[in-house]
Amino acid sequence: MPDEQRQPAPSETDMPKQPSPCIGVCKFKREGHCIGCSMTKAQKSAFKELKKDRHREAFVELVMAQQSMLGRYKHWEASYEKRCRKKKAKLMVLDGSKAA
Repeated sequence: MPDEQRQPAPSETDMPKQPSPCIGVCKFKREGHCIGCSMTKAQKSAFKELKKDRHREAFVELVMAQQSMLGRYKHWEASYEKRCRKKKAKLMVLDGSKAA
């Protein structure tokens, strides 16, 4: 048998991680929710602990649902899409797909 070396499949750590839903506004004026992204301080901390992209995308889905319930977050999607492009990360939930 020939001695072949197999290349490992690209892992999630080889690809750019999905960025945080934070868009850099960070003003917690809506009952503890940021006026830029709708996350609370606890949610921002929780996102930092997520290591797998599927978990990060599911979290972004949760944030988008939260924004829908709270209202006044129409600015977020364009800002977040720009941030994803800058970091070369593709986010399925912005393309109409579901993460979870």
